[in-house]
Amino acid sequence: MTKIWNNYIKTPVFLYCLLYTIATITNSIIYLAKGTFEDPSGNWHELDRAVLVLIAVIAYALIRYLKIRNFWLKVATVYVPTLLLVFFYVFLRGLSVELASSAYRDIFVNYTAGFVFVTIVVFVINVIKKKKASVKAA
Repeated sequence: MTKIWNNYIKTPVFLYCLLYTIATITNSIIYLAKGTFEDPSGNWHELDRAVLVLIAVIAYALIRYLKIRNFWLKVATVYVPTLLLVFFYVFLRGLSVELASSAYRDIFVNYTAGFVFVTIVVFVINVIKKKKASVKAA
């Protein structure tokens, strides 16, 4: 169990906590800067953020640990289903609350930007690992 925790779960859990905290603090700062002292969306907004960050971290874990040799094929394989999952979540939220007319466009832009960021991070990690492995082999 320790091996599974250290190899597969610890980093995504840390990343989830970090991203959720940064997103929450940033959102709070933006609201305060605009003069809004309470989140108008309330607790649902926090739960929405938690679910969307979870989906992003799942995407990160899949890109990092999925065994597909071609990195860009792996990225596409992860991006499409996780984007559909994000759209499905927005659809479900739309059943309980009226969404903005740009909700799907907004989530597409935000999720894609986050996904590109995560992809770059994983790509850099992979390049560093390959360089370390080639240095050890030499």
